[in-house]
Amino acid sequence: MNNTPRANRKHIGFYGKRNAGKSSIMNDIIGQKISLVSEIKGTTTDPVSKSVELIPFGPVVFIDTGGIDDEGQLGELRVEKTMKTLEKIDFAIYVMEITDIDDNYHKEFVEEFKKRDIPYIIVINKTDIVSEERLEEIKSNIDNEKKWENVVFVSTKDSDAISHLKDELIKNLDADEEEETLIGDIIPYGGKVIMVVPIDAEAPKGRLILPQVQLIRDCLDHGIKSYVVRDTELASAIEDLKDIDLVVTDSQAFKEVDKIVPKSINLTSFSIIMARQKGDMNTFLEGIKVIESLKEKETPKILIMESCSHNTSHEDIGKVKIPKLLTKHLGKEIDFHFRMGEDFPKDLETYDLVIHCGSCMLNKKTMETRMRVCNDKGVPITNYGILLAYLTGILNRAVKVFI
Repeated sequence: MNNTPRANRKHIGFYGKRNAGKSSIMNDIIGQKISLVSEIKGTTTDPVSKSVELIPFGPVVFIDTGGIDDEGQLGELRVEKTMKTLEKIDFAIYVMEITDIDDNYHKEFVEEFKKRDIPYIIVINKTDIVSEERLEEIKSNIDNEKKWENVVFVSTKDSDAISHLKDELIKNLDADEEEETLIGDIIPYGGKVIMVVPIDAEAPKGRLILPQVQLIRDCLDHGIKSYVVRDTELASAIEDLKDIDLVVTDSQAFKEVDKIVPKSINLTSFSIIMARQKGDMNTFLEGIKVIESLKEKETPKILIMESCSHNTSHEDIGKVKIPKLLTKHLGKEIDFHFRMGEDFPKDLETYDLVIHCGSCMLNKKTMETRMRVCNDKGVPITNYGILLAYLTGILNRAVKVFI
């Protein structure tokens, strides 16, 4: 993998009314004509995403959105799509045209940013279309009234102004940046980790899946020695090595791997590691506590949520293995519902439990948003790996290394 996955990039969204200049500003920051630009209002309809290297910060995803003042039946759908992007945004740029500074829309969106803990910059655009006197008057009013924070004035005809905006963006991203690691904070430098990668019908031919690749890279970044083996070679690998700090397995092989790995060695799964990085371990562990109470419900309704779309097989973990194991454990019929990608349902309150994948294809903000929504609606949520460890009877062992 030569490119940083989108899930590991900061997501930066552009918001504002139609024709405020969102697309032009994004294009100028990137240095490419990504979004279509026109004087006609509503040129940008659906959100447009572009993965780029924001030098010197690093890999990011820019998202251009439709105008929040769009009208009509189609316009309402477009605004709904724009609002949905807030679920995954790490940083927001709100754009206003200097001759159309609208407090109502601005206040509404700033409230959304603050509610979702999204840092932001307010950009007042098209400064070239007003006189110097009027520009200074507007700047003075904003400074004196202290009505807004983080305001930057720009014109796409002024390269220095765009460079200044880019610098401000990077400065804010740097201030909010924190080192993320999968296991670098729990395994010492020079430690040893064995990764168990079963080769079955679900394993992509000729390559590893994203969580496996990311864990290998995390080990390299933190000076941790990693050993990748199939489940069939695990026993001999343990014999070959001394002082093993951790064994990480595919969740589907938990039961078999648990029998092989001595109890003195910590054991967990790729899914649980991803859940810890993207979500909140305590929330997932609380979610697993409702499993036994589902036995009291006539027909429990459970949502199984995947972060990506893929073809399924007879060994698919989300659509086949988890439903089969959970049905056997509860000993009753379960009403399973399946969703993929960004299709997170609005009627969450109708579910008794949400079981989410490791979310390797989602950025952290999206997963945090989903957990917050579940919490707000009183719906427990847990994770594939944690559920499988629970059903296998080894949950305490699987999370011990993190506690």
